[in-house]
Amino acid sequence: MTSLKKYKFYFLVGSQDLYGADVLRRVDEDARTMVDGFNADAAIPCTVVFHPVVRNSEEIYRAVMEANNDPACAGVITWMHTFSPSKMWIRGFQALQKPLLHVNTQFNRDIPWDSIDMDFMNLNQSAHGDREHGFIAARMRLRQKVISGWWKDGRFRRRMAGWMRAAVGAYESRRLRVLRIGDNMRDVAVTEGDKVEAQIKFGWQVDAYGVEDIIRLVDSVTDREIDAQMDEYRRLYTMDTENIESVRYQAREEVALKKFMEKKKFGAFHTNFEDLQQLRQLPGLAAQDLMRQGYGFGAEGDWKVAALCRIMKAMTADLDCGTAFMEDYTYNFDPACGMNMGSHMLEVCPSVACEKPKIQVHPLSIGNREDPARLVFKAKAGPAVLATIIDMGDRFRMIVNDVECQKQEHQMPKLPVAAVLWKPLPSLEISAEAWIYAGGAHHSVLSYGLTDEELRDFAEIMDVEYIHIGKEADIHQLRKELTWNDLVWKLKK
Repeated sequence: MTSLKKYKFYFLVGSQDLYGADVLRRVDEDARTMVDGFNADAAIPCTVVFHPVVRNSEEIYRAVMEANNDPACAGVITWMHTFSPSKMWIRGFQALQKPLLHVNTQFNRDIPWDSIDMDFMNLNQSAHGDREHGFIAARMRLRQKVISGWWKDGRFRRRMAGWMRAAVGAYESRRLRVLRIGDNMRDVAVTEGDKVEAQIKFGWQVDAYGVEDIIRLVDSVTDREIDAQMDEYRRLYTMDTENIESVRYQAREEVALKKFMEKKKFGAFHTNFEDLQQLRQLPGLAAQDLMRQGYGFGAEGDWKVAALCRIMKAMTADLDCGTAFMEDYTYNFDPACGMNMGSHMLEVCPSVACEKPKIQVHPLSIGNREDPARLVFKAKAGPAVLATIIDMGDRFRMIVNDVECQKQEHQMPKLPVAAVLWKPLPSLEISAEAWIYAGGAHHSVLSYGLTDEELRDFAEIMDVEYIHIGKEADIHQLRKELTWNDLVWKLKK
């Protein structure tokens, strides 16, 4: 995956002709200094594009249309250096098709008490210029993000970077194709969903192909291609098995899957152990290694979590953090520290590993096929989030739980899987009750690189209901929120 620097964000600074040429020249100079500062900061993941000051409705409209028509533009950032009468922004905002960030900042940090005069006040009017700007966005019911603070401050820039990641997620979401290999697991409810509505709401094009389409490619993979993939496995992982033929079959499956997805421009895929046809193994190592490369994945036909996995990987493409398909496996109801162990029978991304993963081959009781090769490892410790998207019938709902991944001290000799041990916030019991009340799926995406704020920003950009379960979660308040949301979203329809 490429760096997030390829995504552009237009920086539109508002003013008006009232102040004269000298003030407007200074506005441009300050704006360029700010843009250069953002682009020089490693904390800002994307590219900020300087645009000359906009002074009237026509200039604002042209700037917005330029952003709309730039295929690399993922969002627009606005700031009012001086006072910019907000009726001038109506036409531009009516045309805006990109996510909007309004920064309430000021070029200087401190008030220059000894020298402040009316010239200074005319130039530095963000304190009330941004309020005028904020009014028209609120009046027009725009979905926007507002961040206040000094533009050089680290916290301000981290929040700005987080919103950029959310906008990148929205950008990739609207271009995402999801490959369904067969259908979803029979009789399972949560992996179902309205694929037409998903394309309308998220932009996902969800296309099904028969397993036979993949089998034909699997059968055509050459020994040379398999050898090259095996070399890659040996470079990245520890070969901890003598059953090399099983590993070579996973390499064959990976080569075929990647060819298929590259040719048809898929960014995510799912499998289903109930529908393997002539495949000799359920893709395990193959799916894990494809996730490492940035593809989204979902098991048992879960196309929604496959799409979310790809989006969250895109949002963190420049970070060495770890994002993986996940499933709740089993609880540890220790009253001192209740924990949840997540895993899957084969398919957890090695990006979350705390150690060099081992390639092992073990029997798999599900699927009635050969013993598949898979990566086995323990996950790293650290703060993370679990996220899922469900179809509520009249809308989609995104649910996020803050967790603290733990160092796994115990060995599991009879459960050879990649596993993650986490402490859900605020506690195992409260988080589990909240997740169940909200209808959360047993499949999710675990990410060490994203936070509640960034995922909330993504949900707001996409106009999707968002439920957060964090350290302050309260079951009674959550149930009220769910009831209120039902009413609000029915009115929105």
